[in-house]
Amino acid sequence: MDSILHGITNEKLKEILKGIYARDPDQPEYLNAVNEVAKSIQPLLDTDERYLPIFSQMCEPERQIIFRVPWLDDQNNLRVNRGYRVQFSSAIGPYKGGTRFHRSVNLSIIKMLGYEQVFKNALTTLPLGAGKGGSDFDPKGKSDGEIMRFCQSYMTELARYVAGDVDVPAGDIGVGGKEIGYMYGQYKRLNGGKFEGALTGKGMSYGGSWCRPEATGFGVVFLAREFLPDIGVELKGARCALSGSGNVARFCASKLEWSGAKVVSMSDSKGTLIEPDGFTKEQLQQVRDIKSTHNGSLEDYVSDTCVYLGNRQKPWQAKELERIDVAFPCATQNELDEADVDALVKKGCKAIIEGANMPTTAAGVDRALAHKLGFVPGKMANSGGVAVSGLEMAQNRSMLAWEGREVYEKLEKIMREVYVHSKKCAEDYNVSLADGANIYAFLKVGSAVMDQGAV
Repeated sequence: MDSILHGITNEKLKEILKGIYARDPDQPEYLNAVNEVAKSIQPLLDTDERYLPIFSQMCEPERQIIFRVPWLDDQNNLRVNRGYRVQFSSAIGPYKGGTRFHRSVNLSIIKMLGYEQVFKNALTTLPLGAGKGGSDFDPKGKSDGEIMRFCQSYMTELARYVAGDVDVPAGDIGVGGKEIGYMYGQYKRLNGGKFEGALTGKGMSYGGSWCRPEATGFGVVFLAREFLPDIGVELKGARCALSGSGNVARFCASKLEWSGAKVVSMSDSKGTLIEPDGFTKEQLQQVRDIKSTHNGSLEDYVSDTCVYLGNRQKPWQAKELERIDVAFPCATQNELDEADVDALVKKGCKAIIEGANMPTTAAGVDRALAHKLGFVPGKMANSGGVAVSGLEMAQNRSMLAWEGREVYEKLEKIMREVYVHSKKCAEDYNVSLADGANIYAFLKVGSAVMDQGAV
């Protein structure tokens, strides 16, 4: 109970949060996400109580779907996983959000990600609702045939709930172009060959968009370009520590290197790779080649200048990194805590820009703000992925395929607007940038919820 009430002073808001906790006391990740938003929007709720019941309504998903996913492995053994799709909000558009395949997936994590998606999607300025899905299936160590059979079984159940104008899933951890292709093929098969934008992140040969694989990572850097000058940090030449080596981290690293920054670390579930003088373009390509399959490990990276730290070590406290200017946590939720923030401050870090979804713990965010570090939450920084998914949906509906430069420029414009809107709201309410982002997004979705009534 204490965690969901942390930092809350509004008594009526406290009562709402107590009710949310009583309903789902065993969902810590989701409750932390609710608390983070509740703290942010208190200045608004203190002055306009009309939004208190709207906040309560927005904290309950419109629909939660849990289903069995049976499939056969290569030895013809029956395996069973659990699938999820949480359709959180359709107030401003169709449900939209990724699909995560990872052994850690449970309802709390999917609800947390779906709740974050409500605000992230609203920030993009596009008419997108919010949803999230996935399974505790782990694609690591699985053959292509096993992954295909799982994806087809997953979509066999999910297909009754998704469509191009209802709910449009995309990828996330463990779900890349291969998995999207398998799921889309099964969706068409189940719907009589109906060719529509029921998923995004599709291949270019069947309705995908230019810049979709790169969008999240590139968007992180586009937003960093807007934000860092405002706190007196120049991106060119900055020593940037990244965690993760998945899609977001790899394209974020590539764009940082192209922008003249020095990417000094990347990581995976086994450990951290450090290049003290920064990864070159060729070295980043090697990381991309290694991670082109689910089974690739950074242990296989080869370089005369690198340092590899095993035992699941993260980059933030690595003594091999004496100086870090900007931290980009791009791996997973709750990977950066208050001790990591303290270590970053000692290394001269000026800002934390989140590439992953809620990678900094609540205590870590508080510590970062106490140290007066610049802080950009994931719902702002990594919104480029869903933004280009929205652009892919627009292309599918119009039966057009835009040129890469057009998509790239639209993404840059969207990320600039994400920053401008959040910054203005922060100034209007005299709050942090992260709180300003939450208030802006809450007002956009909350006003639509209010207009549409008790639905």
